[in-house]
Amino acid sequence: MESDLEDSASSRSEAYWQVEQAQALLAGSSDGNAEREKALGYEGVTKSAGNCFRQHSSKIAAILFLLLVLSTITLIWWIGNEASPIADPWQAALDEAEPQQDYTLDHNWEFDAAPRTREYWWTIENTELNPDGVYKPMVVINGQFPGPVIQCSEGDTIVVNVRNKGVNATSIHWHGIYQNGTNWMDGTVGITQCPIAPGGIFTYEFKINGQSGTYWYHAHQGTQVADGLYGPLIVHSRLEHQLQKIRYDSDRVIMVQDYYHDLSGALLLKYLEPDRENAEPVPDGALINGKNIRDCDALPHRRCDNTTAGLTIFNLAPNQNHRLRFINTGSFAEFQIQIDEHEFAVTEVDGTDVKPVYYHRLNINPGQRYSIVLSTDMTTAESFWLRARMITDCFAERNADLISEVRAIVQYSQEKIRYIGGLSDQPPSSLDWPESIEQVCKDMNTTELVPTMVTAAPANADAVYYLWGNFQIGAWRLSRGFFNGSSWKSDVHFPSLSRFIEGYGAGNESFTTTRNGMNEVGFDVNREMVVQIDSIQSIDIIIQNFDDGNHPMHLHGYKYFVLAQGHGYYPWDTYESLDLSNPLRRDTASVQAYSWLLIRLITDNPGIWALHCHISWHTEAGMLMQLLTRPDIVGGWSLPTANTNLCQAEGLEKGMTPSDNMWSENPG
Repeated sequence: MESDLEDSASSRSEAYWQVEQAQALLAGSSDGNAEREKALGYEGVTKSAGNCFRQHSSKIAAILFLLLVLSTITLIWWIGNEASPIADPWQAALDEAEPQQDYTLDHNWEFDAAPRTREYWWTIENTELNPDGVYKPMVVINGQFPGPVIQCSEGDTIVVNVRNKGVNATSIHWHGIYQNGTNWMDGTVGITQCPIAPGGIFTYEFKINGQSGTYWYHAHQGTQVADGLYGPLIVHSRLEHQLQKIRYDSDRVIMVQDYYHDLSGALLLKYLEPDRENAEPVPDGALINGKNIRDCDALPHRRCDNTTAGLTIFNLAPNQNHRLRFINTGSFAEFQIQIDEHEFAVTEVDGTDVKPVYYHRLNINPGQRYSIVLSTDMTTAESFWLRARMITDCFAERNADLISEVRAIVQYSQEKIRYIGGLSDQPPSSLDWPESIEQVCKDMNTTELVPTMVTAAPANADAVYYLWGNFQIGAWRLSRGFFNGSSWKSDVHFPSLSRFIEGYGAGNESFTTTRNGMNEVGFDVNREMVVQIDSIQSIDIIIQNFDDGNHPMHLHGYKYFVLAQGHGYYPWDTYESLDLSNPLRRDTASVQAYSWLLIRLITDNPGIWALHCHISWHTEAGMLMQLLTRPDIVGGWSLPTANTNLCQAEGLEKGMTPSDNMWSENPG
């Protein structure tokens, strides 16, 4: 549910004040009488009258005032749907929610509208759903899976009121949103906030400036994103049609994800136990916009009913251009995506508009986003398969239940068609592309994707940070992820941001001392590697991957320049051949197995920001570090009371990654 806040907030506040005054009047307390007399203009008058007169006049005034309150409340409710002060806005949002959405964006969006505030009321709950036929416990927003779309314009303010009715603590991260000036709204448990405890309420509020494009939100406590807690966030630019070089007639979101039939918490516990050697849980299948169909007869060990399952249908008008915004919302798998018999133009990468380049397959890693423009001009058929295939060569183990390809249907029509169960209607007979799919997990070649808005990278870096990542087997035979020997462990009770602000404010030299590089004094480097940059600088980060797996590296709070990627050891003569004129800018780029990635950024966004592998299992195994930028500004912040109150609640540990100590007495 979305609303304009300015008028409704003042109306609600006034109504609540009047209700409180009426309650005080009816209570008849001395404080209530005094407040009543002051409010009604009787102060000093009733004191000179007799007790009897005062008692009768007080009762009459109370009755008249109560009638006035009721009339005012009725009037406020009547003026706009959002104005009722006594209605439960979370329940209203639940009542209005649709169980399934097609994620088609508003074709009549007002790109030139003045900035506004958009407010949402979300209830997070546990439920049981069967998106592909197999029943599974899930975590959803307002009963919806995937979650509701947020659609806004650059310059808008987003307000999301979260009520956590789930069994675990949680948080919401706004993936790709800069949060400039609102670092504490980034939603990263253990870094920028404590989680929202079961039964807790928290409001995220932030303004979106200096960016537009395709983003998303997801849980950032444990691996809850694998259980359904995610959705799209679309930011429109006033220059959208100029930045997008191909005009399009429709605009929609397509989310692809690997899908597990078991709860992520149980899978995570198994993954982290001794002797696993980073053998990630292998998915059972995949979904497109939360849908697929499985053969229940092939899954006798599962509770399954596919009569309510269906494939996603995209009804696209013929002979038009259609923008499709792909988001990989999964936990592990890279997908290769195609629409049979169609080429398409890639026009956006992680919120950066790019000049159109044509492909017939798209590779997308977890956390990444690509927009394509598809022309519905084929004459060979009227319906075509959209295929999303997981690159299974990157899986460490076999899963007998795995179906690695998920399909949707692109229909040249505006009439809705639904395929369910065994696809009894005539499915598409379109032709697959002849080439075999990728066998190596890595980013698609983006060197030819050039941003439409020219921004040169800084000519030189003020500092270069060498980050080496790998998995190591340590105490109790546990395999954990590391950056430079540090393996991240979340502190759900005292996040990094809170600790730094408190220490800086107290004059603790561990935090106030100027330094550029790793802060090994204020932070325990064994469990949280924090690189501190004291001023606005241009920095390079070389990420060297000594692991045999692919790592899509996501940086909160920034987009970085992708300067180069390669296999093997980083060659230092790379600097001699860099093209800095207008490199691709994104927030999630992959470093493939035994390879390297060179990125450059300008540290102009104050805050503590996570840099981590966006494979959920790897993050929870420790592959996360933090950048502390502009500590002089961060140290002067005072966190909102709502944020500090989160840390006082009980149940913050629920849903978090278990401590390694649980295996110290029983290592298996």
